[in-house]
Amino acid sequence: MKPASVSSGARVAVVAPASNAKLDRIEGGIAALGRYGFEVVPAPHATGKNAPYFAGTVEERLEDLHWAFADSEIEAIFCTRGGYGSNYLLEDLDLDLIADHPKPFFGYSDLTVMQTWLLDQLGLVGFHGPMAAADFYRDDGVDEGSFSDALNGGKVTAGAAQGLRVLKPGRASGVVHGGCLSMLVSSLGTPFAPQTEGRLLFLEDVGAKPYQIDRMLRQMVLAGKFDGVTGFVFGEMLDCASPGTSPGLLDQVILRVLDWFDGPIAIGLRSGHVSRGNVTLPMGIEAEIVADEEPVLRYLESAVVI
Repeated sequence: MKPASVSSGARVAVVAPASNAKLDRIEGGIAALGRYGFEVVPAPHATGKNAPYFAGTVEERLEDLHWAFADSEIEAIFCTRGGYGSNYLLEDLDLDLIADHPKPFFGYSDLTVMQTWLLDQLGLVGFHGPMAAADFYRDDGVDEGSFSDALNGGKVTAGAAQGLRVLKPGRASGVVHGGCLSMLVSSLGTPFAPQTEGRLLFLEDVGAKPYQIDRMLRQMVLAGKFDGVTGFVFGEMLDCASPGTSPGLLDQVILRVLDWFDGPIAIGLRSGHVSRGNVTLPMGIEAEIVADEEPVLRYLESAVVI
């Protein structure tokens, strides 16, 4: 299920399905989206606060999200930030309403399970990419090329310039799936666990020590979620290091945990929790990973209907 393409001048919504964000960052993100030519409409509770760390009550956040999908004048939806709390909305998401009004829904981090749920249940293409108060408010927060291609019908491509490097050479293709590793793991054992089997899998996280990444990857292995995976692409893995250890420890951990895997493994792609230039990765469409001297993740189709 692909949404329609989105061009300059479109009306877009900013919503906060999880944690509250700093007001200056929300305002900065809205201003930046305006500079892209969008008419930005904040949801009623986009700047709200609800103890202890939410942007609103469950009912308020759900109402905002449903409004953003249902309003025919809204063409794309941008979350303010992740943090925590979107899991409270999962059981009451109106899948029929969303299916009737498919549109690009941008988020990552805590929004991962919501995006994978919509992908798995509806086939709705997800947009693992920049958020208003996490990326757009920063001068260097957005990878312009992938953002434009994802919304306008281009085929997203990301390579060494976006941080990608090879851990294990090879070539593979498949439907891209995944997101924030710790969020995917948190959904295991629930009805909202992702259907990652047989996919080209993107995984990223932030601030997790190598042994914690090891533990989460092993849990995914034991849950059967890596069965039939065609290739692995890891994110920048920002601050995923242990003080006093080798800077290559995380690479070693990944290769050891996945030592049974025969396909390509790449790492470093700046999408999600990143230091700069957040790459928009569409989820739910075909791409190929070429892990060689010039590594590239190349999408084979557009994420939107032109």
